[in-house]
Amino acid sequence: MDIGSRNKNSRGITAGRSRSQRGFSLLELMITMFILIILLSVAVPTYQRSVQHARETVLKENLWQMRRAIDQYSADKGKLPKSIDELVEAKYLREKPVDPVADKFEWNEIQGEDTNSPDAESGMKDVKSMADGQDSEGVEFSKY
Repeated sequence: MDIGSRNKNSRGITAGRSRSQRGFSLLELMITMFILIILLSVAVPTYQRSVQHARETVLKENLWQMRRAIDQYSADKGKLPKSIDELVEAKYLREKPVDPVADKFEWNEIQGEDTNSPDAESGMKDVKSMADGQDSEGVEFSKY
């Protein structure tokens, strides 16, 4: 094999490539980008709705667990707890839950007269979210 035939073969391979094998045209890239934008415009809102629904579900569960702990504390001790921190200290809750909607550890602790207490003391009767806004069904978070 001589040098001339080697150059001829390499030129033949290069010269034999069609235009489409060298890369994508601007039109092909634009069409691809347009399709990706359409897919993202459908996927992102669906993802955001799923995340919001998960936060609402966790909020409802956290409130249910705290209310259950208030009831258990009241039944065991014969009085209402003063705060969520007291429930944690007494080991009725492992830790103070987070409000997933507000992303804070702050809760609206509703105080009221303790009917079980002989001294008519007050205690925490209920707990509500301090998050602003409404859930996906139009119910305010503060009314959960």
